[in-house]
Amino acid sequence: MSKQPFAIVFENTDFVVVNKAENVNFHDEDELGAGLFNVVKQAQNYEELYPVHRLDKMTSGLVLFAKNKAVAAQLGKLFEQHKIQKFYLAISKDKPKKKQGWIKGDMEKSRRSSWRLARTMLNPAITQFFSYALLPKVRLFIVRPLSGKTHQIRVALNSIGSNIAGDPIYNPSDNSDRGYLHAYALKFELNDEQFEFIQLPSTGEYFQIQQFKQILENIGQPWLLNWPK
Repeated sequence: MSKQPFAIVFENTDFVVVNKAENVNFHDEDELGAGLFNVVKQAQNYEELYPVHRLDKMTSGLVLFAKNKAVAAQLGKLFEQHKIQKFYLAISKDKPKKKQGWIKGDMEKSRRSSWRLARTMLNPAITQFFSYALLPKVRLFIVRPLSGKTHQIRVALNSIGSNIAGDPIYNPSDNSDRGYLHAYALKFELNDEQFEFIQLPSTGEYFQIQQFKQILENIGQPWLLNWPK
């Protein structure tokens, strides 16, 4: 890999949080070699490391790994119970059907590697979002998934008419310099200790403009936004 695939954000005896680069696969790929999990394990010389969630290849940002089986089980349970709050940033050049609120529905396989949002609600993907005008015809989304489905945010924004800029599956005709989805923040409690992490994206021309930084400064801590109940 020509660029650093990750950087350490925080580490203690129980877990490590890394900032994943965009276009880095989480799992090993036959032709491209080790994925993020094994790259982190080998680079840091960890005897044990356990994935507790993952990011799509195009997505940059915060990833949490447990450093032993007991903590992996604890964190896995917190994810299952939706007690780990996750917040993402996304950018779209397509006007959304609505500017904030809920996106709910079952997800079902569509063509090739894609998914789509169904109208049924048997085991729905649940996503909350706010959006902000970034540039003319360019919109910034801050997204809070309340479930953890494959491609959930990409499919949710697709369903309201706002495909993510640079998304190779759901927006292949867009020629942006990267896929504009970033895992921005994590908040959770483990063993009676509160943990909060916020990580700005380091690449992407839209993620570097002053208006983007100003919007995030105005938002402040994303968990303090007035999320729909």
